[in-house]
Amino acid sequence: MKKTLLYFIGLGVLVSGCFGQKDYIAEYDYNYQGSFKNYKTYSFLQSEVTDSLLITPIMTSTIGARLSSQGFQEKESKPDMLVSYKVFFDSIRYRGYVQPELDYWLQRTGYTYRDENGELQKELEKDETYNMVRYSQNNGMLVIYVIDNKYGNTIWQGYTAAAFDPNSPDFQADLTRAAYRVMNEFKLLNKFKGE
Repeated sequence: MKKTLLYFIGLGVLVSGCFGQKDYIAEYDYNYQGSFKNYKTYSFLQSEVTDSLLITPIMTSTIGARLSSQGFQEKESKPDMLVSYKVFFDSIRYRGYVQPELDYWLQRTGYTYRDENGELQKELEKDETYNMVRYSQNNGMLVIYVIDNKYGNTIWQGYTAAAFDPNSPDFQADLTRAAYRVMNEFKLLNKFKGE
């Protein structure tokens, strides 16, 4: 009887722990004119805002680990991609787009790229439109931007609605989980590892 009671208590603790964790639902959008074939390196944009909440080390380590696992190398001087992020603590209206999954679109259309003159080398297909979706009901949000360093265009943005409480003892863990979930949607692999 004692073993059965301990089993149910243990199961209850385990299940309540699972429900206690926040599940971040991530969305993303991308630019059809991104030169996804050519990206090999990245760097983080430096924020000029004082980081009293220690957000920067959390974000750079989480995002950097994900990009490194996909074959991208961090490079301070002239990287292919610049990465930036913004944590919103209050309600915000945000606009996203309905698009095909990035990996499906890349397989279907092939990789677009720009030549030395900056000209796009693959024409866009008819269904490559930007159908806008407005997100308005949230209590905060994390947005991660990936920018083409050469042209200054945002090529990918991932986001999740989340109520971040900087006073919570779980703040850093919540931010790490949210960043991981967003970067999990950046499914681009560097096919030129080691070059």
